Amino acid sequence: MARIARRAEELGYHGLWTFQRLLYPRGHTMGPTYRSVHDPVVTLSYLAGLTSRIRLGVAVLNMPFFSPVLLAKQLASLQAVSGGRLDAGLGLGWLEEEFVASGVSMERRGRRAEEFLRVLRRLWSEETVEHEGEFYRLPPVHQDPRPARLPPILLGGGAPVALRRAGRLADGWISASREDPAGLGEKIAVVKEAARAAGRDPQALRFVTRGVTRVRPPGAADRRPLTGSFEEIRGDLAGLAAQGVTDLFHDLNFDPEIGSPDADPAESMRRAEAALEALAP
Repeated sequence: MARIARRAEELGYHGLWTFQRLLYPRGHTMGPTYRSVHDPVVTLSYLAGLTSRIRLGVAVLNMPFFSPVLLAKQLASLQAVSGGRLDAGLGLGWLEEEFVASGVSMERRGRRAEEFLRVLRRLWSEETVEHEGEFYRLPPVHQDPRPARLPPILLGGGAPVALRRAGRLADGWISASREDPAGLGEKIAVVKEAARAAGRDPQALRFVTRGVTRVRPPGAADRRPLTGSFEEIRGDLAGLAAQGVTDLFHDLNFDPEIGSPDADPAESMRRAEAALEALAP
């Protein structure tokens, strides 16, 4: 973790990204990548102390598993100790077992998220906050220190209602790892239209792609974007930018030859470092 972070900064990468998974249900089919995942807030706080320039992002923290007061405090602190380098990706969650374990209902997740965002931003920007809502209640309170510079909030979710929510309320949208890179432009267009309808500037939004990258021999007839040789993968970036993608991070976790718990750790690190070097900006 430390080795990759330091080298990425040396090579000029724009950001480091992580993700959240609270638990892995026994017998689940989501895949081994999710079986072993560090807490993202702790991870990024650690990496903040090892780096000085590179941005620190999470794609995504699921709002229902936090109180807005707790997450506002954690992220404000991370923004401070990192010198303002945080990109805060937030989502709704989708794994039923995580909701059960967190004591939260999956119903009305969208309404909960919108109220969560209102409370979060008020805690970051107002001297005194009082709130009485459907999901959260705050007596008149202070939460200090507030961020000197607010972290960008990027929302995940691929359903039309989630895309429109990102356009109305967020600083950008983050695609999921399962998104087909070839279809990102259509979803970006929905986000931009929602921003425009809400009186916001769609050109000011960021569109972050969680690029599932798999390094393989070149020339495959059925090659998917971001799979193939280093040259082919680099060539895919222009096509993604043409669809409206502003940020892409190479996610090697979903390459079973690297991210699987069954993969050899030394070989996984060797291949990850080779990709880091070859795909550097």
